Amino acid sequence: MSSTAPRSRVRSTLGNFGVQIVAALVLGVALGWLALALGPVNAGTDAESPNWLTTTLDTLGSSFVTLLRAIVPPLIFAAIVASVANLRNVANGARLAVQTLLWFAITALVSVLIGIGLGLLLQPGRHTSLTIADGAEPGRTGSWLDFLDGLIPGNVLGLGASTSLAEDGTASTSVSFNVLQIIVVAIVIGIAVLRVGPKADPFLGFVRSALVVIQKVLWWVIRLAPLGTLGLVGNAVASYGWDSLASLGRFAIAIYVGLALVLFVVYPVILRSNGLAIGRWFRGAWPAIQLAFVSRSSIGTLPVTQRVTERNLGVPAEYASFAVPLAATTKMDGCASIYPAISAIFVAQIFGIDLSLLDYVLIAFVSVVGSAATAGLTGSIVMLTLTLSTLGLPLAGVGLLLAIDPILDMGRTAVNVAGQVLVPTIVAKREGILDQAQYDRAEASDLFTDEVESELEAVGAR
Repeated sequence: MSSTAPRSRVRSTLGNFGVQIVAALVLGVALGWLALALGPVNAGTDAESPNWLTTTLDTLGSSFVTLLRAIVPPLIFAAIVASVANLRNVANGARLAVQTLLWFAITALVSVLIGIGLGLLLQPGRHTSLTIADGAEPGRTGSWLDFLDGLIPGNVLGLGASTSLAEDGTASTSVSFNVLQIIVVAIVIGIAVLRVGPKADPFLGFVRSALVVIQKVLWWVIRLAPLGTLGLVGNAVASYGWDSLASLGRFAIAIYVGLALVLFVVYPVILRSNGLAIGRWFRGAWPAIQLAFVSRSSIGTLPVTQRVTERNLGVPAEYASFAVPLAATTKMDGCASIYPAISAIFVAQIFGIDLSLLDYVLIAFVSVVGSAATAGLTGSIVMLTLTLSTLGLPLAGVGLLLAIDPILDMGRTAVNVAGQVLVPTIVAKREGILDQAQYDRAEASDLFTDEVESELEAVGAR
């Protein structure tokens, strides 16, 4: 009996989703350094290519992210349509929406002010050996016209396609979803369902059923996260190592210090000022923050983000299913506030350009108002070029930062997702709809235990 209990505890620990993620993270770092030590195939020649281990890690990581992104568009559409319609069952639905957007802006403003302060204090652009010739031109730039154009749906699916010609004359077409457009379409349809009333109940019932099916498929995909983590982290280490980081060390330190201040100082202060236990929040939110760090995708982390917000922290599902998908595309304290603020100062210092007080005000304005421009485009790079364009700074400076962008993106995405969990929790608390008892017992337990049990029961029944 005594020997069975320890074995049972070991199996329970090894089967825990969080433990699997941490183990995959450690193993991924080890395999990444091994791949880095092996070096590229045909090193030093024009035919140089990644070794077999690097290729394998890259395939594992990219396949996992591709699976997540494939299922997220229908999830966002169904979740937002259903949640907007469900707001009729929530008291003060309009007030909740306004409070959510207000807290998006407040936390974004605080984050960008921290970024500006660190940029001025650490002076990252004056302590680097890089020159403009070292950088590559960004593949895409962002502007306010990009944002406005992306806001208007081209079709009901938010679907886009692009065709490119190879050197041999063959054409290839890639299809993509504009997440911001999906959100706009879903909100409009959700409002229409509200206005139509009972006649829309069959459609709403279909959407709710589809949402349940999509969430089941997502559960299957997310269970592959340990493999995805191993591949993503391993490939990042193998591809970049510390050499790229060394030349931009002060810049990288400034970014991560800013991210740490927001995550471990600003957010706890907000929690405490609203009467919420800090430790409980971190324990509840940690699965989403952890997955965001390794996946580098707020959209890909969305299912876990919504689950911890509802299940661990006690935010009502009717409100969370509206706030979290919206936050996943427009609430980015890492990518849209800290990073562009420090990066803009870095680029100005590289070019020897002195920024005025008005320039710093513009940085804050773009970060608070323009973060939605990252949705459906290229993430932080678009936000950075949008900031530089507004300030009139040279876009050539963006290329200097591309080498270590994946390394920085891990921390940025973790803070993004943390903010996406924080705001619905705060708003729910302030509006008196938070399940305080559920919040008080929040912990980073295995979020998928009930699904595993239901699957086992289904198999047993057969």
